[in-house]
Amino acid sequence: MTSPIHGRLHALDNLRGLMMWLGIVMHVAAIHVTNISLLPWRDNQTAPWVDGLAIIIHAFRMPVFFILAGFFVALLVQKRGLRAMLKNRLQRLGLPFAIFWLPVFVLTVVFALLFLHRMVRGTWGLDPTLMPKSPTVPTGPSTMHLWFLWMLLWFSVLTAAILRLAAWLPPAVPQAIASLFHRLGAAWWGFAALALPLALVGSFYWNGIVAPSGKFIPPLAEWLHNGLFYLFGYCLYSRQQELFAVFMRRWPVYAVLGMLFFVVTGVLAEQLGQVPRPGSTLPLWIALAYNCTSWLWSFALIGAFLRYVPGQQALLTYLAQSSYWVYLVHMPLTVGFGALLYGLDWPVAAKMLVNITATTLVCLGSYQLFVRGTVVSVLLNGRRFSSTPSGALAHATPQ
Repeated sequence: MTSPIHGRLHALDNLRGLMMWLGIVMHVAAIHVTNISLLPWRDNQTAPWVDGLAIIIHAFRMPVFFILAGFFVALLVQKRGLRAMLKNRLQRLGLPFAIFWLPVFVLTVVFALLFLHRMVRGTWGLDPTLMPKSPTVPTGPSTMHLWFLWMLLWFSVLTAAILRLAAWLPPAVPQAIASLFHRLGAAWWGFAALALPLALVGSFYWNGIVAPSGKFIPPLAEWLHNGLFYLFGYCLYSRQQELFAVFMRRWPVYAVLGMLFFVVTGVLAEQLGQVPRPGSTLPLWIALAYNCTSWLWSFALIGAFLRYVPGQQALLTYLAQSSYWVYLVHMPLTVGFGALLYGLDWPVAAKMLVNITATTLVCLGSYQLFVRGTVVSVLLNGRRFSSTPSGALAHATPQ
């Protein structure tokens, strides 16, 4: 085991802040895709390039999140102990979920019904019967975009339980697991080995992508898929010096290889002769190519940020500090602004730009006015921050 790097890794904060903002882009893009979407609301203007944008972002965004989540849980265990880690995660994940889930859920449903009313009847109104019955649309209460918060909370609880049990095992067992992930992270072929179990799980989904169901008891596939990224991140902490050096050195190659596998995914999908539909399954090799892209781009992003954005920078630091609030409240805003824009004869790019900009401004404006220097920031980040954005560099975002 190598010694962890001392001091704060601001590069990972910067990466986390950017990935969180891309959530706005993803949920706005979902309004304009031409293919099947998990979301029932759809704008009258769609474009195939939006499908490509959404699939590209999806390939790396949540994998990066779970890798970083596992890394930071390991950091908390190492620095504060198992009990303190669990207390921290319950405070930072469980309590915000308990407080914000219901109002965000209600607001999102109201805006979604308004959107659907405009789509179906061309007027504003609320009619729950307009919500379509579809395998891709969750029924009943849903964790919505907060599924990540919910699942990460349970991963933290499971980590505590597993570490308690591991205390009864010979030390060689957890060390062997960490060594396996270190080898897979350092070897040139490791990304393919890591992608194979994900492909096996994803091949049972109609498009090869394990999509969140929004269920409070997620299906096993979601635990396995997201858990592998989380476990890799957890093991990454103890070998960070070696693996970070590998990612920093190889990130351009990983980025190009990831693009090649992404193109291969598209070519193989085209050879099917038809667009996959719900109820069908995707060939294993297509799911394998896409998951290779996920690992390669995740490694590339971590390496690139460690190399080129290693310190605090005002904009990225502010995004990182506001990211938790933006994550919580952005979803209903993307739906609401989408409903306002529905029916306008604007290009897709213009509508998306307006929605992304408006959602970002409202999120950051509300954060600045009502969160940053208040008790809400203590709830989400563990501390208050300077009331001015220029003070961002004076503070680090708590884990």
